[in-house]
Amino acid sequence: MKPDVVVHAATLTDVDKCETNKELAWKVNVEGTKNIIEAAKAAGSFVIYISTDYVFSGEKGNYKEDATPAPIQYYGLTKLIAEEIVKTQAEYFIARPSVIYGSTPAAGKVNFVLWVIETLRKGERVKIVTDQWNTPTLNTNLAEMTLEVIERRLTGTFHLCGGTRVSRFEFTQQIAEVFDLDKSLIDTALSSQFTWPAKRPMDSSLDTAKANQMLKHKPLKMSEALKQLKLELSQHPQ
Repeated sequence: MKPDVVVHAATLTDVDKCETNKELAWKVNVEGTKNIIEAAKAAGSFVIYISTDYVFSGEKGNYKEDATPAPIQYYGLTKLIAEEIVKTQAEYFIARPSVIYGSTPAAGKVNFVLWVIETLRKGERVKIVTDQWNTPTLNTNLAEMTLEVIERRLTGTFHLCGGTRVSRFEFTQQIAEVFDLDKSLIDTALSSQFTWPAKRPMDSSLDTAKANQMLKHKPLKMSEALKQLKLELSQHPQ
């Protein structure tokens, strides 16, 4: 097979599993990428690699594409090494999204937004951290931007994520508002109250100025993205 374009979105995204099973994380995220790049070079394919905001430490936030990566967990490290492998291609595109969500579970895993909707609909309480910041990404928005990249054969590194920096708590409140759910069921918490095997960046939000300037399909603002998700869920109910 000699594909014109390869979109490499396969990855072990379970951050804690990557920390506790480093051998598996390395095989999937690094060796897997190496295999794809070798095959793409042989076939003369243009590669689009889906990376992550977790290549950054999260100490500053609002990271531009050329900011210095400094991952604080093994998942981010494997993705950063994979980025370097992708850069050995003559033609490549690296997309960095952040907290991807959408109307259907991906790889059998319910995403954060679907989990919030399901839990609040049942009338159950959720405990959400107020001190972690991201730029959450609607998967169909990411797909549209990626298709444009393919059509226009853009190259380089772009932050293809949502257009709004929010804390996890603010994000959850906005989900509750859009889906008419009970906001009083949302309790606040601090990251220090949870024990995870892998560290989380405190603020891994991404700057989208480059994508806004270069693309016709722009990173969606949070309010637009959640409205779009509501429409998608009404068309394809779970």
